Amino acid sequence: MSLLPKPNEIHIEGLNKSYAPQAAGDVHYIIQDVNLVVKGGEFFVLLGPSGCGKSTLLSLIAGFVSKTSGQVKVGEKEVERPGQDRAVVFQQADSSLFPWLTVRENVEFGLRMKRIPAVRRKEVSDRFISLVGLKGHENKFPRELSGGMKQRVQLARVLSNDPAILLMDEPFGALDAMTRRTMQRELVNIWRDTDKTVIFVTHDIQEALLLGGRIGIMSSGPASQITHVYEVPLGYPRDLTTPEFQRLYNQIQSHFDD
Repeated sequence: MSLLPKPNEIHIEGLNKSYAPQAAGDVHYIIQDVNLVVKGGEFFVLLGPSGCGKSTLLSLIAGFVSKTSGQVKVGEKEVERPGQDRAVVFQQADSSLFPWLTVRENVEFGLRMKRIPAVRRKEVSDRFISLVGLKGHENKFPRELSGGMKQRVQLARVLSNDPAILLMDEPFGALDAMTRRTMQRELVNIWRDTDKTVIFVTHDIQEALLLGGRIGIMSSGPASQITHVYEVPLGYPRDLTTPEFQRLYNQIQSHFDD
C-alpha cells in the first residue's frame, strides 16, 4: 500500500516553462524537464548560476506563474495559484514591508487580515519577533532598521502565518558578509525549531553547503534542468574549514568550471 505524500512535500515531474514562441515552431524554454521530490521538513537548496531559472522554478512552486507543461504538486494538490501553505521570502525586504507600520504591526498584518483576535495576534507576534532576534524592536519602523533587521521582520511575518513551506529567493544576497553569516545561522535554528519545508535559492556554493540538507544543481540556461542532487552529510552548525566541507565544495564547484 502506497503512503500518501505529506502536506508539506513537493513533487515535480516533467516540468517545463517556456516563453511564448517568437515564430512558428520557435519555443524558448526557461526550464525543461525538471524532476524533483522535496521531502516534508527538508531544507533543500537550489544552486545555480545567475539567470539559470532558479527563481522561475521557485515562482512555479509558489504559484506566481503558470507552467507550460508537467506537474507541480504540494502534498496531493496540483499547484495552480498561490496558497497559504506556501510563503515566499524575497531578497529585498523593503519591497515587502509596509513602511508606515511598526515591526509588530508588519508581523501581525496577515493575522489581522484573517481577523485573529488582538490578544492572540500579540502572542504569535511575540513568539516570532523573539525567534528572529528582534525583541525590544517591536515599535520601530522599517526606516529605523538595518538591512539584516528588515529581513528578520520579513521572516517573522512569514512565520507568523504558519505556512507549511518557505520559499526563499536569495534572501541574504543584499546583506554584508557578517550579517549574512548571522542570518544563515539564525535561519537554520528557525528551521530546526519549526520543522518547515524550506526551498532556498542561491548562486553561492558556500551558502548552499552551510544551509542545505540536500543541494540541487541547476544547469546554465536556457532550458535549465536539475542535473545533480547532493546529500550533505554534515551536522549543524557547519564548519567551512573542515576537510569534508572543502571536499564537497570542490566537488560542486567542478560543475561550474569551464
